[in-house]
Amino acid sequence: MTLKQLESLVVIDQDITDDAYGTYYDKRTLEQLLNYGIILLDKPPGPTSHETVAWVKRILKIPKIGHSGTLDPQVSGVLPLGLGEATKALGVLLYGPKEYHALGRVHSLPSKEKLDEILNLFKGEIYQKPPQRSAVVRKTRSRTIYELEILEQKERLLLMRILCEAGTYIRKLYYDIGEILGPGGTMIELRRTRVDQFRETDGLVTMHELADAFALWEEKKDDSKLLKIIKPVELTLSELKSVVIRDSAVDALCHGAQLAIPGILQISPNLKKGDIVGIYTQKGEAVALAESLMSEEEIRDATKGYAFETKRIIMAPNIYPKKWRTKLTHKE
Repeated sequence: MTLKQLESLVVIDQDITDDAYGTYYDKRTLEQLLNYGIILLDKPPGPTSHETVAWVKRILKIPKIGHSGTLDPQVSGVLPLGLGEATKALGVLLYGPKEYHALGRVHSLPSKEKLDEILNLFKGEIYQKPPQRSAVVRKTRSRTIYELEILEQKERLLLMRILCEAGTYIRKLYYDIGEILGPGGTMIELRRTRVDQFRETDGLVTMHELADAFALWEEKKDDSKLLKIIKPVELTLSELKSVVIRDSAVDALCHGAQLAIPGILQISPNLKKGDIVGIYTQKGEAVALAESLMSEEEIRDATKGYAFETKRIIMAPNIYPKKWRTKLTHKE
């Protein structure tokens, strides 16, 4: 949890944290980050996302890495990777917006006015049928284009920036624009520049840079470069509302308990029933993803009851001491 998030929370109760357990999220050692960290990889064109993950596993010599949002082999750009337990948090990125820079060719040369008119037709909700080579069922579905602009045009070549809902097929978008223009259109090159809150400008790392940083650590015990590359897993949850809990409730949640009112210390303002939240320790460590069963007002007024339903446990058990208190949590 970032300092900005912490400062905006509503205090429900107060408690102290025991520094003998856990680690402040921004003070993790490199060894800890290799199990609770993320890497914003600049995927090169060529390999599949699966092959890219396999290469990074070999570079870092760790067994468990996951990625968020598959990129086709020929597509480059932002590919968030979760290391170890951090893979459990990547799912929240799958539903956020994606941004692409796409180069394509239209097979006619329309006027600027005509092109602008056609592009306006593709802003907002559109309907797409996945291409024949897609991995999903070819069924027409709706997707939303939030922003669509031409960055550069050279005769029939168009460089466009597209901010869209996850699952939008950019190649099909070019094809459909070309169909309305008349003779057709073809995408030539595609780069993903944003996945939810993570942008191309946030310091992407190439596999060469990653390999060099790991070699520096392995050969010279210098972890300075790796510490800049591997970021805390908590950054993946930064767009969600937050809940801070007592030390005594942490391990129970990690073993599958549900969070009750007495275990809560702070919550995000304007919390609503049904909101998906990140649950954190007092040191800012991500414990779990959960769905709120109460609103902010209900939580502030209640003295008992289950306030959140755990959806995904992120923290491994036994990091905090076992304190099975039924008033803090409820074990199913």
